[in-house]
Amino acid sequence: MVDALRRDGRVRSDAVARAMGAIPRHVFLPGSTVETAYADTAVVTKVVDGVALSSASQPSMVAIMLEQLDLHPGQRVLEIGAGTGYNAALMAQLVGAAGEVTSVDIDEDIVVAAAEHLVAAGCPDVVLVTGDGALGYPAGAPYDRVVLTVGAADLRPEWVAQLATGGRLLLPLRVRGSQLSVALDLGADGVLRSASVRSCAFIRLRGAGAGEEQVVAIDGRGWWAEPAEPGAPLPNATSMRAALDRPGAEMQLGVRLSVADVWDGLGLWIALAEPTAFRLLARDAAAGSAVAAELVEIGGARATIAVPGVGGFVALVQDEHGGPARIRCHGDVAPGVGARVAALVEAWVTAERPHSADLQLTAFPREQSTSAAAGGRVVGLASATLLVEYPRARVG
Repeated sequence: MVDALRRDGRVRSDAVARAMGAIPRHVFLPGSTVETAYADTAVVTKVVDGVALSSASQPSMVAIMLEQLDLHPGQRVLEIGAGTGYNAALMAQLVGAAGEVTSVDIDEDIVVAAAEHLVAAGCPDVVLVTGDGALGYPAGAPYDRVVLTVGAADLRPEWVAQLATGGRLLLPLRVRGSQLSVALDLGADGVLRSASVRSCAFIRLRGAGAGEEQVVAIDGRGWWAEPAEPGAPLPNATSMRAALDRPGAEMQLGVRLSVADVWDGLGLWIALAEPTAFRLLARDAAAGSAVAAELVEIGGARATIAVPGVGGFVALVQDEHGGPARIRCHGDVAPGVGARVAALVEAWVTAERPHSADLQLTAFPREQSTSAAAGGRVVGLASATLLVEYPRARVG
């Protein structure tokens, strides 16, 4: 497993390689086969009413986040989301006997199971706490590192307050519909500045920091919309459903797009410039429809980025064989909407098709005013204001 992660560039440091080589992953997944435990896939470990509430992240994502954390012996770490305990064991290996790892989870049964796994793996010294991770764990503060292994929609002030100056907060953060693994360093001025950004996909935080459900049903057959800006109004579901059934004029773009392009690369670029943008998703019966066939496949669903206009919307589409992408109008949307999206695609290509790793994020306390800088966009969170920049290019 470690050899494969090294070849793929997920494991870059000897310290992370040693830690992942020393901690047996299968011990943390006693219900799985060895083949499943060491495959590069996530393993869901708790489901309630058909909804996954906890999982073991895929090893490549674990490695990416460990490299982002940049742990050193003697450091104190707070983990929010205990999961199976595997990640805590790896971090304990990295900080050594002089360091300390505290892991908080909202579900007591998850904490109990993680404790059993850690003892079985020979890592009994991790501090496990049952509690709401949105509140952190002030009893052990300050921490050199605070890491979330669950998706967040905000930068909770509790996490920042419990972080030592110069410390690092690492979390899967929702930014205009994309989930980004962001490593943020806390400056003496109280501002968080990104050291690295990567794409990711995590189960959402529960409890006080859960945030609002973002996905809105368009109909009962599997069509959904996820607004880029939380709380942004979407077109009426009935009118959207009618527009879906009325595909119209198309505009050729002359570029081929991967899944990552549509979702986080170009998709995020468009969403930063057009806050009304939304992700259009087709699941279940809708995923097999003719309209969905020209959306990209993501996790068993079909999806794309779309921008609304009066009377309909425009969406990025491409044929199933990976041909050049197109902009398709749905409903009676004005041609200017498509032209605006085409201009954004052209700007993204001119900027050499940047992705999440090319981003720089700066997070200011909500009460501290800021304005958009050249090349960036301001994104408001509940507790902070994000300045999102592509250093090499102007967005939009």
